[in-house]
Amino acid sequence: MIEVRDLRKSYGSLTAVDGVTFDVRQGETFGLLGPNGAGKTTTMHLLVGVLHPDQGTIRVAGEGDPTRPKTRHHLGLAPQSLSLYPDLTAEENVTFFARLHGLAGRPLAARVDAMLALAGLIDRRKHRVRTYSGGMQRRLNLACALVHDPPVLLLDEPTVGVDPQSRNHLFENIESLRRQGRTILYTTHYMEEAQRLCDRVAIMDHGKILALDTVPALIERYGGPSLIEAELETPPTDGNHAGTWDGQTLRIPSERPLEEIARLAGSGVRFTSLHLKRPDLETVFLELTGRSLRD
Repeated sequence: MIEVRDLRKSYGSLTAVDGVTFDVRQGETFGLLGPNGAGKTTTMHLLVGVLHPDQGTIRVAGEGDPTRPKTRHHLGLAPQSLSLYPDLTAEENVTFFARLHGLAGRPLAARVDAMLALAGLIDRRKHRVRTYSGGMQRRLNLACALVHDPPVLLLDEPTVGVDPQSRNHLFENIESLRRQGRTILYTTHYMEEAQRLCDRVAIMDHGKILALDTVPALIERYGGPSLIEAELETPPTDGNHAGTWDGQTLRIPSERPLEEIARLAGSGVRFTSLHLKRPDLETVFLELTGRSLRD
């Protein structure tokens, strides 16, 4: 549904997007991850035609040139910067965006009702958006992106600044949309979100895609060993392990942690506590992009 080939965009001497290539399959939720300044939002803006690439091609649902209305009609965008009018009500906001896409009459009214229900805002439909919480505004932002029923949905940091209840509501909406066959491109800084929602993930930094695969495959390739942290009453007498002893804590990296724990237990040590940390998507992200602060 989305085809991106050798996409490049520079601002003077700064190359924001540098040869990016990827596909998003129909019905797939595809994560685009990266630290601040990695090029994710610029890529989004290129996909919807807000920016023009210096080089490369974009096709959405078989259509090229996202500046064309025919191509844009296939897209729904929920941007990180909320695309809402705070002095209008929720109903007025959804109606406005629906009319931009040519909806009118009974289809318009039915679609507005459906989107307000999806956002959980039926009871607050007549209230001005400026009175809403951050979570309510994020839910409405998604409803406005979906009002014309696009097959492709672009979600740029859709859960920034929301409460746990609104975050869970958004997750359930996104999972429901995926089950319906919607194609979703999802950017986030929250690794647990991508690990829960995305079929495949691309990790991006300095304008380039560093790795692209399913979450399990990325963890297998880049995650490294699991880490066993065992607090013991006394140091182990069996020195046949690759771990380090620090105070009362034994730390052992292991590709087969359960076997290592069983071996430890069989050696007669007495555990005070035991913690097993398996590599996850955050481990992969930090391995590929580094641990330095990005301001």
